[in-house]
Amino acid sequence: MYATQALTQLVPFAADELDKNKVTPGVLGFLVFAALAVGVWLLMKSMNRHMGKVNFEEAPDLAAQAEPAADGGKAQAGAPSAAGTSSPSGKG
Repeated sequence: MYATQALTQLVPFAADELDKNKVTPGVLGFLVFAALAVGVWLLMKSMNRHMGKVNFEEAPDLAAQAEPAADGGKAQAGAPSAAGTSSPSGKG
């Protein structure tokens, strides 16, 4: 006799004893939930550690630094160049 045949013969006995109003997740459900909670906690801890290593400072604009050298040093370092004379609104 196969194991599946034996189980199919035992299932009706289990169905008679099972009260659908009293079914709970049980120990297995708690263990799965606890494992997921610990996993999320470890992921958050790792994410915080990695986010602490991130440098949020912007890199200097290489095009702006190369511009004074391109015009032969005629423009002063503090003076705006021809490209920077327009207003932020774009009208000028």
